[in-house]
Amino acid sequence: MKKFLEEFKAFALRGNVVDMAVGVLIGGAFSGIVTSLTENIISPILGAAGSTDLSQFVLQIGNIELRYGAFLSSIINFVILALILFCMIRTVNKLAQRHKKPAAPTAPTTKLCPYCCSEIPVAATKCAHCASELPQE
Repeated sequence: MKKFLEEFKAFALRGNVVDMAVGVLIGGAFSGIVTSLTENIISPILGAAGSTDLSQFVLQIGNIELRYGAFLSSIINFVILALILFCMIRTVNKLAQRHKKPAAPTAPTTKLCPYCCSEIPVAATKCAHCASELPQE
């Protein structure tokens, strides 16, 4: 049981898990803001054509009440949230690329044989393809 708890602690305290948990909490709070924006500002503006709030649109079929206005509000919520998250992630990725150091150029590991133009290791003294003696550099 002790080993299990140690493994769980190592898993739960890894950087990625903690970052993800913070992201979920902030996302939940942000979702509330976007929901409020949609329900209190955007839906009434869109519903102005019908002089009513978009979330008030209901279709009555017998005893069933289909609240398609609320569904449309949820779709608008999703689109706004996805757009904002896309813009945020795009900005973070651009900032990360800006501060990323370029990879150091590596020394070549192969060269071309001057006789047969085959690719051979840099340290080779004889070409494996044409058996030519290579000039020393």
